[in-house]
Amino acid sequence: MATLEKAQVISIRNLPNGSERLIQDLIAEDPSVLRLGKLTLKDKERTQPSGGRLDILLEDSEDRSWYEVEIQLGATDETHIIRTIEYWDRERRRYPDIRHTAVIVAEEINGRFFNVISLFNQQIPLIALKVVAFKLGDQFGILFTKILDYQPKSLETEDDNQITTRQDWEKWASPTTMAIADQLLKIAKELNHGFEFKFAKNYITMRLGGAGRVFIYLEPQKKQLKLWVTLKSNPDIDKLCQDAGFDANYKPYYGGYQFELPPGEIDKHRDFFKDLVGKLLTAGENL
Repeated sequence: MATLEKAQVISIRNLPNGSERLIQDLIAEDPSVLRLGKLTLKDKERTQPSGGRLDILLEDSEDRSWYEVEIQLGATDETHIIRTIEYWDRERRRYPDIRHTAVIVAEEINGRFFNVISLFNQQIPLIALKVVAFKLGDQFGILFTKILDYQPKSLETEDDNQITTRQDWEKWASPTTMAIADQLLKIAKELNHGFEFKFAKNYITMRLGGAGRVFIYLEPQKKQLKLWVTLKSNPDIDKLCQDAGFDANYKPYYGGYQFELPPGEIDKHRDFFKDLVGKLLTAGENL
C-alpha cells in the first residue's frame, strides 16, 4: 500500500528566494501554470502611461486576447483590486481591438473582498486566482487555483436577431462547408433528436428545440467550417482532443473549444465529435 505524505502549506515568503518576483518569473516563463489556456508572455513590468507598472501581460494571439495580470503576496486588499482593474482599463482603452481580461493573483482572498471582486466580475471580465506554496519533505511547490471565473460572453450579438436562411449561408460560404454543418447536426441528433439549427447573421447555432442554452456555434466559410463547442476547460476534454489529433484550442473569452474543420474532417473523427456532443448534453443536465 502506498504511503501518503502530507504537504505543509507555507507562505510564499518562506520559499527559497520567496518573493513576488519569484511568482512573476514563474508565470512569465510558463504561463500555462495559470491554466487559462494557451497563453504566451507579451510583456513584464509593463510601464503605464499615467504611472505604475503592470506585473504581467499575457496574450492569446489566435483569439486576439490579452490578460492583464497583477500579483500580490499575502491577502488582497482594496488597492490591489483597484490597481488590477485600472491597468486592465488602461490597456483596453489603448488597444480597443483586443479582448482584455483582468487577472488578480493573491495568496489569500477573504470573504469580504471575494464579494467585492464578484460584483466587479458581473460587469467586467475579471478572474481571481489563489496561489498556494507548499513543502513536502525537502521539496517545495506552488499551485494556482481559480476561485472566481469570468462568465464568458456569448458569441451572439444584436445582429444575430436578424434572421437569415440556409440559402443565405450557402451564398456567403459554400454548399460544401454547409454539408460539414449538416454532418455535425446528424451526429447530434443521434444523441438527442431535439437538436436543430438557428440561422442568424454572424453564426449558425445548434440548440435543443431551437431555444434555451446554445451548445454549439458554427461559422461556415468558403473552404472550412469554424466550430465553437461551449464546454468549460477540462483536462479530460483536452486529452480527448489530443488523442483525436486536435489541439486543445480552448478560448476562455467565449468559454469553449474551437475547431477549424475542412471537408472530410468529420468523417475521420466521427466518434470524437459524438463523444464531444455527449459531454455537452451531460454538462447541460448539470447546470
